[in-house]
Amino acid sequence: MDINFNKNEDHNKLLVSDLKHKLAKIKLGGGEKRIEKHHSKGKMTARERIDFLLDDESRAIEIGAFAGDGMYKEHGGCPSGGVVVKIGYVSGKQCIVVANDATVKAGAWFPITGKKNLRAQEIAIENRLPIIYLVDSAGVYLPMQDEIFPDKEHFGRIFRNNAVMSSMGITQIAAVMGSCVAGGAYLPIMSDEALIVEKTGSIFLAGSYLVKAAIGESIDNETLGGATTHSEISGVTDYKAKDDKDALTRIRNIMDKMGDFDKAGFNHSKPKKPKLDPEEIYGILPKKRSDQYDMHEIINRLVDDSEFEEYKEGYGQTIITGYARIDGWAVGIVANQRKIVKTKKGEMQFGGVIYSDSADKATRFIANCNQKKIPLVFLQDVTGFMVGSKSEHGGIIKDGAKMVNAVSNSVVPKFTIILGNSYGAGNYAMCGKAYDPRLIAAWPSAELAVMGGTQAAKVLAQIETAAMEKKGEKVDEEKEKEVFEKLKAKYDEQTSAYYAAARLWTDAIIDPMDTRKWISMGIEAANHAPIEKDFNLGVIQT
Repeated sequence: MDINFNKNEDHNKLLVSDLKHKLAKIKLGGGEKRIEKHHSKGKMTARERIDFLLDDESRAIEIGAFAGDGMYKEHGGCPSGGVVVKIGYVSGKQCIVVANDATVKAGAWFPITGKKNLRAQEIAIENRLPIIYLVDSAGVYLPMQDEIFPDKEHFGRIFRNNAVMSSMGITQIAAVMGSCVAGGAYLPIMSDEALIVEKTGSIFLAGSYLVKAAIGESIDNETLGGATTHSEISGVTDYKAKDDKDALTRIRNIMDKMGDFDKAGFNHSKPKKPKLDPEEIYGILPKKRSDQYDMHEIINRLVDDSEFEEYKEGYGQTIITGYARIDGWAVGIVANQRKIVKTKKGEMQFGGVIYSDSADKATRFIANCNQKKIPLVFLQDVTGFMVGSKSEHGGIIKDGAKMVNAVSNSVVPKFTIILGNSYGAGNYAMCGKAYDPRLIAAWPSAELAVMGGTQAAKVLAQIETAAMEKKGEKVDEEKEKEVFEKLKAKYDEQTSAYYAAARLWTDAIIDPMDTRKWISMGIEAANHAPIEKDFNLGVIQT
């Protein structure tokens, strides 16, 4: 191992350590005092409920842990978006669990809460996964109601999705384990089966105070909409549980009786670990995002038995394509090559840049995977498409459009891992969030932006200093540097993996060692949903 390997390893392990530290803080939700108060009511926290419900916490992945991170500071923050979402197994059945975190603003819905809930439902719909709701929420966060209530992708879309999933035969189970107020009261009742916990669970369109104000009736919340009322009088709920653990055990029993469904039929064989040590990824991935490395070295430490069957190896070398297995599942890999390569014509091509030949190769490979019913895995470390007169005259826009077309129309499930750079149209062509990957995760080293911080800051600084000079302000070299550094700092913050994860542009930031688990569980989930349409590229210019 050389000195650069050791420096890279130290840097990347520190990034992972920082990731784990941040996750540990986020998992406290509203903080230790609020957790204690929650426990004093005889209630488990959202994470405790999920851990009790799942067969094995180690076989679960969390969606949107960093949702809301650093946002809503003027409102006291919203850790994890006030809701915990995990894909795992209940009584041997893979499913998705959504649990309101009542230690965060009593489980109230911020704008990011709605976005995260909709993402959970999207995953359930795409993969035909059963979804379990553990409800404990005060409803919409009123100070921000205009950003969560009325629009298409806001609060009401949740109930629309409840109805759609029901018509699709996707199992939905809801346990009311705390407040379930106003519009939120529809969620458990639009599920297939609903449970309610005695003394802590309640469902009503309006609480006792509002009832008194609206119609003058005096009534306590338990009589108005408690467990006994809804299990024995209204018939709104199907089961009454004595406490949280009883409710969760009943859900496990319900899931245990579920039958199986048709599968998509993706190829799966006995899993094998990579021959090459995955831990070496920490030393291979460079500390500096501009440095070169060979993406083959990463791939060979992610795939089963370190076996990779490369497609068109000598053509379009700034994108690597080929077949492999990950945890037994057959996959087609599309990855950016980050080292400078030499073509047969003797031309040098920059790593991480998509050239015409690379885009052409990727388009053909994506079509092949669709024909063979092989899920696609995109490994992103891309700075964008090649620019300049030679590329423009060679039709880079046309070839890039073909690749984007193939990604857009792909019918096999797609999974995206962002290793490093994810800039500009390269993000789109390599299946960014806008192109419907079933799951999209980033390593702590990832950066997402229109362009890199240095380049963007230079452009913005030129514009700003020109505007200052136009106003008659003196701009010397020192002032230019000050403007540049200020803009770069702001842009760098916005390109970080955490900024993206907070806004759900990615589903998670993960330790590179968890990449195989994410892809494997993602394909297993996708295998629940048979492919119902043919691959068709539509109209493309040849």
